[in-house]
Amino acid sequence: MSLETYWDRYAENPISVEESLKSGFGWTQYAGHGPGEELLGQPDTVLELGCGTGDALAHLTRKGIRGVGVDISPRQIEHARERWGDQPGTRFVCANAVNFLAGSPEKFDAIYSIWGALWFSDPREWAPAVRSRLTDRGVLVFSCAPPVDGCYGAQGMYGNGFRGEVNPVQRWAYTPEMWEGVLRTYGFLEVYAKVFEAPDPKNVGTLIVQAHVV
Repeated sequence: MSLETYWDRYAENPISVEESLKSGFGWTQYAGHGPGEELLGQPDTVLELGCGTGDALAHLTRKGIRGVGVDISPRQIEHARERWGDQPGTRFVCANAVNFLAGSPEKFDAIYSIWGALWFSDPREWAPAVRSRLTDRGVLVFSCAPPVDGCYGAQGMYGNGFRGEVNPVQRWAYTPEMWEGVLRTYGFLEVYAKVFEAPDPKNVGTLIVQAHVV
């Protein structure tokens, strides 16, 4: 099974368009919880890495922002185009996020990822590529899970669990302070990272990182 196929399965039961329109824009795994699109500032152009079915991007482009959504899953991109492809200023591309960044000449005021591609890619590859694709007033924002205490860096897992075809998947886990250090290393001058508690503090929170070019 390829990595694309692994992500395809998340496209099988998307929420309805009506539900998407009601849910708005958020960074956490809990509906109506945590900060919203204000973390992106006031961009004219945005790039979402790991856009899934495009609901978050469509929320922004409905407001007149021009946006591109990138996802490695052909099924996710198919759904995104079916749902939002006719919306002005909205474009979807099926590609590996790092490859897209390396090959695109476009620059964006904001690049973001909601529990998406940046968490599943080596920051040594994507951080300089993201930095090069941001405008002078650009901002990077992404969300992911906080690390398990003592377990940092690349984390391996089997995409199919412990049965069936071997499908290794990697993701990268760091503390907020570690993420701040990583991004400053690659030229981001103002970096803020913190863990937002879940509505029930016993549950898993959300780590959100915001990094500015200047």
